[in-house]
Amino acid sequence: MKNFIKEFREFISRGSVMDLAVGVIIGGAFQSIINSLVNDIIMPIITLITGGIDFSNWFIALDGSHYTTLAAAQEAGASTLNYGVFITAIINFLLMAVVIFMIIKGMNKFAAAAAAAAKLKKAEEEAAEPAPEPSAEEKLLTEIRDLLKQQK
Repeated sequence: MKNFIKEFREFISRGSVMDLAVGVIIGGAFQSIINSLVNDIIMPIITLITGGIDFSNWFIALDGSHYTTLAAAQEAGASTLNYGVFITAIINFLLMAVVIFMIIKGMNKFAAAAAAAAKLKKAEEEAAEPAPEPSAEEKLLTEIRDLLKQQK
């Protein structure tokens, strides 16, 4: 049991597990933003474009009765296939995927630009540095070379 607790503690303290936990928490918060975007902004526009069609009331009552709204069917206790809610969920997923794609694409561009700037800065610093002073041995060898040239 002690070995299990030790292994679990090592597993849970790894950075990747913590990163995953943070990602899940932020993803949950982000999902509420996407839901609001879809339900409060996108769906009203789609409803306007489609002539007032409300996806949330697209359903099939399995008891064979006709209900004007999904809420009325659920209030009556009828089992329903809520394909309008499913369409909304698909739109939520697609919007989430597009937003995450755009964020990651932007982060990649930013990272590439930052790497290029760092590389340019390093190159400028290397170009600006004066050549190092020759060592005492190099100076001595240079003097010997110059004396040998003069003797020729």
